[in-house]
Amino acid sequence: MKVCSRRIALSVCLTGLFAVSLSSSCFAQHHAIGFQQGMPFSDGYVAGNTLYVAGQQGPDSHGKVTDTDITFQTKNAIAAVEKVVKEAGFQMTDIVSVTVYVTDLNDVEKMNQVYKQLMPDPKPARATVQVAGLIGRAKIEISAIAVKH
Repeated sequence: MKVCSRRIALSVCLTGLFAVSLSSSCFAQHHAIGFQQGMPFSDGYVAGNTLYVAGQQGPDSHGKVTDTDITFQTKNAIAAVEKVVKEAGFQMTDIVSVTVYVTDLNDVEKMNQVYKQLMPDPKPARATVQVAGLIGRAKIEISAIAVKH
């Protein structure tokens, strides 16, 4: 009888330790992506199995967005989102929600053409919002949320 109850107690104890180790490993996955000391934000943040991608713009090779069209900026903004997603160990198909900020609603049609080509199917939920302005006079900024499957 004592041997049986000791085995049961040992099994319960081991099961509890296993459950605690699993839950703590889930919480251990909180970390910033692309954070640079002195900056007011990170490019992304992983919390558990969720990645939050900060707004990404589409600058040219010199870091400028002025004098570039919405097609170019959209392509580069999506590439910037993809860079953060991959650096965090996620895939573009893990993206479940996107917010697109544009300064001119007349650019939405051209932006959609690029977006449909570059974002994998099924497309994530999306909101597109017109804003008065973006940093650096960008025409577009894209933020995203990804959940590991």
